[in-house]
Order: sequence, then structure tokens, then C-alpha cells
Amino acid sequence: MDCYNSFARVYDELMDNIPYREWADYILGLLKEYGIENGLVAELGCGTGNITELLSDAGYDMIGIDNSEDMLEVANEKKQLHGNDSILYLLQDMEEFELFGTVNAIICVCDSINYVTDKAGITEVFRLANNYLEAGSIFICDFKTRHYFRDVVGESVIAEDRDDISFIWDNYYDEEQNINELALSLFVREDVLKRTAAGEEKAEKGCGSDDYTGADGGAIYRKYQEYHYQIGLDIEEMKKCVEESGMELVAMYDAFTHEPATHDSERVYVIARETKQSNKFYC
Repeated sequence: MDCYNSFARVYDELMDNIPYREWADYILGLLKEYGIENGLVAELGCGTGNITELLSDAGYDMIGIDNSEDMLEVANEKKQLHGNDSILYLLQDMEEFELFGTVNAIICVCDSINYVTDKAGITEVFRLANNYLEAGSIFICDFKTRHYFRDVVGESVIAEDRDDISFIWDNYYDEEQNINELALSLFVREDVLKRTAAGEEKAEKGCGSDDYTGADGGAIYRKYQEYHYQIGLDIEEMKKCVEESGMELVAMYDAFTHEPATHDSERVYVIARETKQSNKFYC
């Protein structure tokens, strides 16, 4: 899967419409509801660390796990900028993640689980979560539904033109494979990808302000393309993944509520509880 490479450096700017603070408050509410008041929390698919940092600010010791080196580079820059020394970032695939011991809770949000494009892989993520959770602790996971990909964004094109970045999201939903393909075309002003999380220009040999302008004095833009693939799931399929992993399914909520998820839900939150198993292992 070739994604979140060139996109990583501009991800936060393009996602500035996402209410991360409200999302984090919802997750914090769930953690406290199930007795996770503090301690060590692991986030799978942490990306550039937006949720990770907000949970760290709330007093949790955080481990952020992602398989994109570029996204973690941005996350680490923000960690240094904000002085969040309690965060540890690990470059790992969530289907194979390893911890040195148990944690108080695990989360996987912002539809990161949808990037695991087969149900066996999703089951494995839950199995690993069960392995690394303290006794009776919980795994909070959200996912976008088949209804969302098929009926809401399928066959749609989203475009936006900004001063320094323009993008085109071209969605195609393959109903037979139940995979949503998102072709992302980015047109980025040359200097933008050289910026750090602090907004400063990264020091690179031979790069000065004159390198970012054309012969006519206008800004140089470069085109980048990425392809993202996400699986669509319905409630019954996700229930089966949780059950086959050995975890206990506690609840499935329509996103950001405590209402039961339905077939009309576009995003669903899953609460799964650790169960004691004789075959647990630690690395």
C-alpha cells in the first residue's frame, strides 16, 4: 500500500476541518467510562499524532504506532515542538505490532482499521490488542461502514484549491471486492514540503527561497499522486472479527454518541474488552 508519503507533510493542513479536539473528548469520555483514568495507552494508526497528543495532554502516557515513516516524522516534530516527552512513537504495522508488555488501553481511530483490507487481518489486530491489554481493559476502535463507502462517497470526486495546495480526491467503490479506492492528486507549492511542524523551513543543502520560483518569478508547484484502499464493513462482519479474535464485544455505537450502531451509521465505534487467554505472549 503506497500512501501517506508525500501526503504526510501536508496532512494536517488538508485535515484542518476535522474536529480533533471533539473526537478526543469523545474518546476520553469512553476511556473514563470504562475505568481507564490514567496510565499507558497505545494508539494504532496514529498518523501525525493529533489524537495521540491530545490524550497525552489529558494525562495519559502514549505509545503511537504507525507504518508510515513520513507520518511519524511529522508526529515526532510536533512532539519535540510541544515537549510531550511522555509519547513514544513506533514504526510498526498494526497487523504485526509488538509491545514490551501490557497497556491500560488501546485505541485505533480515524478509520485507520479500514486500511486493513481483509477481515482476517482485522481479526488479527483485535487478537493482538487482546494480547497486550491489561486484564479487563478495553480496545476502542472506529470504522467507516460499507454504507458510507457505497452510498455516501462512492463514485464521488472532491476537489479544493488553496493558495499553496490543491487536491483532487477521486473515489471508486468496488462492490464486488468491497474496497473503496481513493486516488489522491496533490498539487503542492515547492516550499511547503520543506516545512517542519513548527512552520520553519527544513534545512537542506542547496535549497533557498530562489529554488521555489520559476523563471517568471511565479511559485513552482509539483504534482504528487497516491492511492488509498479501504475496506467497507457492516456491523455483523465487525462483530464476527471481534468474536473470532477472542475479545468480548461490549458495545457498538453510532459515532460520537452512545446510541446503538445501525445499518445507516457511517462511522461506528467498537468497544471490545480483553479476555483471559492461555496463549498470550509478549515480546
